[in-house]
Amino acid sequence: MSDELNKEQTVDAEQQLTASEESIVLEEKAAEVIKENPVQEAPKKVLEKKKTITLPNEDFDWDTFAKGDSYTNVSKEQLTATYDKSLSKINDREVVVGTVTSMNKREVVVNIGYKSDGVVSMTEFRYNPELKVGDEVEVYIESQEDKKGQLILSHKKARATRSWDRVNTALENNEVIKGYVKCRTKGGMIVDVFGIEAFLPGSQIDVKPIRDYDVFVDKTMEFKVVKINHEFKNVVVSHKALIEAELEQQKKDIIAKLEKGQVLEGIVKNITIYGVFIDLGGVDGLIHITDLSWGRVTHPEEIVKLDEKINVVILDFDDEKKRIALGLKQLTPHPWDALDENLKVGDIVKGKVVVMADYGAFIEITQGVEGLIHVSEMSWTQHLRSAQDFMKVGDDVEAVILTLDREERKMSLGVKQLKADPWEDVETKYAIGSKHTARVRNFTNFGVFVEIEEGVEGLIHISDLSWTKKIKHPSEFTSIDSSIEVQVLEIDKENRRLSLGHKQLEENPWDIFETLFNVGSIHEGTIIDLLDKGAVISLPYGVEGFSTPKHLIKKDGSAALLDEKLDFKVIEFNKDSKRIILSHSRIFEDEQRAEAKKEAATTANIEKKVKKAKKGKDKEATTEVEEETPVTQQVMEKTTLGDISELAELKEKMENQ
Repeated sequence: MSDELNKEQTVDAEQQLTASEESIVLEEKAAEVIKENPVQEAPKKVLEKKKTITLPNEDFDWDTFAKGDSYTNVSKEQLTATYDKSLSKINDREVVVGTVTSMNKREVVVNIGYKSDGVVSMTEFRYNPELKVGDEVEVYIESQEDKKGQLILSHKKARATRSWDRVNTALENNEVIKGYVKCRTKGGMIVDVFGIEAFLPGSQIDVKPIRDYDVFVDKTMEFKVVKINHEFKNVVVSHKALIEAELEQQKKDIIAKLEKGQVLEGIVKNITIYGVFIDLGGVDGLIHITDLSWGRVTHPEEIVKLDEKINVVILDFDDEKKRIALGLKQLTPHPWDALDENLKVGDIVKGKVVVMADYGAFIEITQGVEGLIHVSEMSWTQHLRSAQDFMKVGDDVEAVILTLDREERKMSLGVKQLKADPWEDVETKYAIGSKHTARVRNFTNFGVFVEIEEGVEGLIHISDLSWTKKIKHPSEFTSIDSSIEVQVLEIDKENRRLSLGHKQLEENPWDIFETLFNVGSIHEGTIIDLLDKGAVISLPYGVEGFSTPKHLIKKDGSAALLDEKLDFKVIEFNKDSKRIILSHSRIFEDEQRAEAKKEAATTANIEKKVKKAKKGKDKEATTEVEEETPVTQQVMEKTTLGDISELAELKEKMENQ
């Protein structure tokens, strides 16, 4: 403004100077013409110009003008006062409103009514790409004049000075504000709002999931302030909130027009492991993974792709929760309806394993038509196994239809039926008495289950494992998956079981043991196990016997110990039950009993002869008594022959012994 006034005053002064000079020149030319032509008048053109000549200002200060100053002191003071009145009064660090007078790619010139305009960097207006000449903007006065006399302004600082007030006002009034997306960060974007860096969560950018955040960088968008943390100076904004209200109304309008069974076109908006979200034009619907195809679907990406346009059918919807259930497979006929009408039980079909479970495998005959092969139908074996032992997902299999229910859309299949049933000719192939090699499959407390071939199993009872050993558990004799020789004892075709034996492969040693371990025979044995009811004694030839505790008492009255070797007498032998009862104490008890019996017989004989002697009937009897009686007794008898009372005492003593 001051420059324009200076220019105007300078022009006026120059015009006055030019007019004075022209009048002087014209007067001089007119005087010359009169001198040369005194009779003639001055040229008309000269006279006309003379009439318009302005006389010089008598108050003009020629000395000041000679010094280069165009004004007098009085006029200069007046002009300065007028100029000062035309300028705005501003202070440093003050926010004022200015007008954009010009702009280019780098700078924006702002007039705040001061003696010079301020220049602001264009980067401070990135948030407002619509800025144009004539717009009013707020600027912060950093300095009224720098070393170059330039006014220093800042739009960024002006925004920051009033930013918190404006942000709080925007939150309270639910205003729509503009912000500049500066960059992306973890979980969202950083937005410049009134000079404040606000956070825009990824979930608040749009109602649709955002796959590429970078497309929003360096863009100016509209937002709503949704949260302010005054303690940490954090601001959260949302762009999604601007369109949710509009979408909410759109949803109501769309849902009001929906009908079950209606077919609509939609766009695949999002894909999850459990289904696909479809945008129906302002409202979302879900196709559950089970409604994508009549066949098995591992992941929805096998059927649809993002942003793909597809037709869907409305299965159900909820007005209150605004949930819409959609279907894709319902647009095509059910595969069971197109299944070959000639297909029947007993037919052989081919398919692929799509699902495995412990109890069986699901086979897809055609897309959407599946049958179950139960694990019991995979093999003729009775041995319990898992379906994974026979097949896996992706295997191509051939099976026989066992059941077919078109109404319930169920089918059961079998694989073992493709092979002959081994039990059909079991009586011929595994006749009673025949010998075979089997594989141990399982143990029980009472025996061993073995498999001769797939589907043909039998039981070896624990008592048929060994002729001689007392086996408490089959694991003491064999192990799982080991081979064992067996002989067929019985065939139960109805229950598909064989009774087998292992010991029958050898001759029965008890036929020989019957002659070796007859009752009364004595053998050396070792105590190998002590039990509450007695002890197990190991005898020669690998035979074991049993003895009760009272038969384990030794001659000195002590009990026999574990691993002790003693002589045992067989007191019982049972060939059928393969039982031998032994006794150690019976050996010396029988000896004592024999001696006592012998002594008792001798005493009785003596008494008999003594009685004859008393009666005097046989004199020779006395002599015989003396001969048969021991020397000590003879001496006694000689000294006490006539003393009958002493003889009675001797008898009592011997009986006591």
